[in-house]
Amino acid sequence: MEKYISNGPNDTVRIGEAFAAGLKPDDGILYKGEMGAGKTYFTKGIAKALGIAEEVTSPTFALINEYCGKKINLFHFDLFRIDSFDDLYAIGFFDYFDRNGVLCIEWSENIPDLSDSFNTVYQVTISKTGEESREITIEKIK
Repeated sequence: MEKYISNGPNDTVRIGEAFAAGLKPDDGILYKGEMGAGKTYFTKGIAKALGIAEEVTSPTFALINEYCGKKINLFHFDLFRIDSFDDLYAIGFFDYFDRNGVLCIEWSENIPDLSDSFNTVYQVTISKTGEESREITIEKIK
């Protein structure tokens, strides 16, 4: 387990970018953190490392945002309104495992045992410690 302190959004982006260096297609990144904690900023860092120039935004209203990387794509999910494997099948979630990308998933805790769907999965927990500061914990689950 690794812990980082971020003093603002730019730090969170840099931490996400450094973390992404070892990612491979079909890796899962499961986020935990309240609204406004910085999950999308962390994802912006992952996108930067993958060579994605497009602006990364929160998938709150879209459920998923797709970004084409130079070698690996990025699929950013928001499962806030999803609460079952049936819902995941309905939105085509599992089809993304065949699309050469990493899956960054906000509100993953809504689907118990979601980590079982991945060969390699990381839990990224972002906790507010102040107005701009955050503690970011990264743990490889499997």
